[in-house]
Amino acid sequence: MINTGAAVAPSSSGLHRVVAGKGVVVVFICENCGRPGVPPSSGLRRRPTLPDFAWPFPIQEVPVPCAGRLQPEHFLKALEDGADAVGVICCEPGNCHHLEGNRRCQRRLEYVGGLVEAAGLGQDRLMLFHLPGSAAEDMALGAGASLPVAPGLGDKIAAVRAAFVERLGQLTHNPLSMGDLPDESPYEVDNEDESNE
Repeated sequence: MINTGAAVAPSSSGLHRVVAGKGVVVVFICENCGRPGVPPSSGLRRRPTLPDFAWPFPIQEVPVPCAGRLQPEHFLKALEDGADAVGVICCEPGNCHHLEGNRRCQRRLEYVGGLVEAAGLGQDRLMLFHLPGSAAEDMALGAGASLPVAPGLGDKIAAVRAAFVERLGQLTHNPLSMGDLPDESPYEVDNEDESNE
């Protein structure tokens, strides 16, 4: 952009826009992070439970079976639809149910960040945060071990929320935004397990 010396109207931060109901934020959350361990079962499929982040403003939370299932198209579609920020909350390294889903997601976010930066939107619109995974706990419970309650999970969730809100406050309005996101969720992730194919 060429600066012609004309005054530029100040733009509000992403946080002020979201709090005022004008901004949109999409957060993809791994179903296996930030929850206590559960023993594996051969016949019952448990319903996913997401941590309660108590966001101070509306956020579109999209549960995913593993952050590694997210493709670049998911991030790009959210930004194309006008999201001021796209976040991913996944398992900590070394405790992913799918071994390396969190690392795969990080690589894809870095790749998309380069594309978004080249397009002039700024890669800081893409954010990645980690919460404790439950893979090790689930396996221990499956083997019959009893686990102590993990202290501080609520503090970690609060820290993720605070870091997300702080980074959102540093963003400007997404120039692609035309208001609210579409009513139907274009961010659904395929839940089918294709590992046996």
